[in-house]
Amino acid sequence: MRTRGLAAASALTAAALAAGATSFALATGASAATRAHAAAANWSGATSAAAGGGMSALVAAAKAEKTLNVIALPSNWANYGKEISTFQQKYGIHVNSEAPSDSSAQEIQAIKTSRGRSSAPDVVDVGQSYAVASTAYFAPYEVATWADIPAAQKAPNGDWFNDYGGYISFGCNLKIVHTCPTSWAALADPQYKGDVALNGSPVSANAALSAVWAAALNNGGSLSNIMPGVAFFKKLQSNGNFNSTDCNAASLLEAGQCPIVINWDYLNVAGAWGLPSTTQWKVVDPTGAPFAAFYDQAVSKYAPHPAAARLWEEFLYSAQGQNIWLQGEARPVELAAMVKAGTEDKAAYAKLPVVKTPMKAFPTTAQATAAGQAIASNWTS
Repeated sequence: MRTRGLAAASALTAAALAAGATSFALATGASAATRAHAAAANWSGATSAAAGGGMSALVAAAKAEKTLNVIALPSNWANYGKEISTFQQKYGIHVNSEAPSDSSAQEIQAIKTSRGRSSAPDVVDVGQSYAVASTAYFAPYEVATWADIPAAQKAPNGDWFNDYGGYISFGCNLKIVHTCPTSWAALADPQYKGDVALNGSPVSANAALSAVWAAALNNGGSLSNIMPGVAFFKKLQSNGNFNSTDCNAASLLEAGQCPIVINWDYLNVAGAWGLPSTTQWKVVDPTGAPFAAFYDQAVSKYAPHPAAARLWEEFLYSAQGQNIWLQGEARPVELAAMVKAGTEDKAAYAKLPVVKTPMKAFPTTAQATAAGQAIASNWTS
């Protein structure tokens, strides 16, 4: 803690000196390149907007950089298309959105291999296990609404912080499944013969592994024991209810090949799938023990546009940015604080599937590693 405190003090001193350089450059009419360099020097080590000179200074520096590089953000994933377009319109900063289909592992790899390039990622949105394991590549930063992020959902020093998440849910094609199941036990009912599918294989897809984990919690398992979930799906397979189709495309849902899909609720909605308006699709968060997870934001230590990176985070964690995620039917991490303050989009909030018992304990890195190993050893397609 003492070493970290000294490092932070040094960073603040450097930021103050750089802030003076930025003011001098602007006052003397220095070249755009000189101003941009001064702004970068100011913000690359700033741990908050206040530490870099305040929000007005951050906005000015980000606009001078003109660009933000993001990676692995599909436009229909948690409403990221609207997040990007709104940010661009609000600040006049162009967003380069690269490799929207990349995984969390590929995002971290991009930071490593693209270091020093103008095209390198400025920020990442990764699964929590990747965030926790990759802090050496992140620049600590605390957004203005830091206090509204629950303590258990952020690194104490700002290396990473939860952004949005959801619960494992059942998505049902009501043209085939006339009654969408509301509990894990109901999935074994004979009426769902050949209906119950996953979004990928638990061996390689986090959503599918999480579905098995959720089943475990509702069949005698725990965050430390996923095996009852494996047994549950073997039971569905033996009684003919399990559908082995890899339900990862809207075309499969439209063709009726995936009557019931188990997936994150915000990715299971018709809009996220891109289903036509004529599709009769319903999403239910099942009763019983819930299973939830959040993704994480982090600023790259090597961000080529450090001010824009930090402004992006400030935007995402403003009421406007949080509500855009909410409008995508994801649960923003500051939702509880927003509901208390009355700043949530009430229509969007009302559309969320009902969760009677919110999840309070999340898997640790060790538990996630153990669950992955158990699945790899015991799951058969």
